[in-house]
Amino acid sequence: MIRFGILRDGERVELINGELLTMAALGVPHVPCVARLNYWLTPKLIARAIVSVQSSFRLSSYSEPEPDITLFRFRDDFYSEQLPGAADVLLIIEVADSVLRYDHDTKVPLYAAAGISESWLVGLQQRCVTVYRDPRLDGYQSVSVQTRGTALSPLAFPDLEMDWEDIFGPAPAH
Repeated sequence: MIRFGILRDGERVELINGELLTMAALGVPHVPCVARLNYWLTPKLIARAIVSVQSSFRLSSYSEPEPDITLFRFRDDFYSEQLPGAADVLLIIEVADSVLRYDHDTKVPLYAAAGISESWLVGLQQRCVTVYRDPRLDGYQSVSVQTRGTALSPLAFPDLEMDWEDIFGPAPAH
């Protein structure tokens, strides 16, 4: 599509339900939050999972979303022959500043319908993490909102306990 001028090189898009959608520009506080998550997760998951940052995966024939953080099942070849699929996903983390409703209403239900066991939606403005578990075709059956003072552990890695500051950084000084 870049070669034919449909897309510009570097343009941020993702395929959702057969539509190419332009993604929001990345900025503060989105970029540091994703960097903190990557910094925290990567060393703890070496040879246990692949931590992928803003990379697409094949959800279906019509959808290749690009979550902010995806934990894939570990493979020595790092999926060099094809994109990972929904069955390879251990956890999706979407970081949302201005597009929280879109991620909640559109992307999270797609993840549930595909059988992805767990998704987290980090609401930067709300300073909360919505944890979605127990996927069904019509959505996640378990939805909980985690706020300051709550530690989070991915289902796939219950030995990992992420503190609030690992996601949002230190509390602002008053």
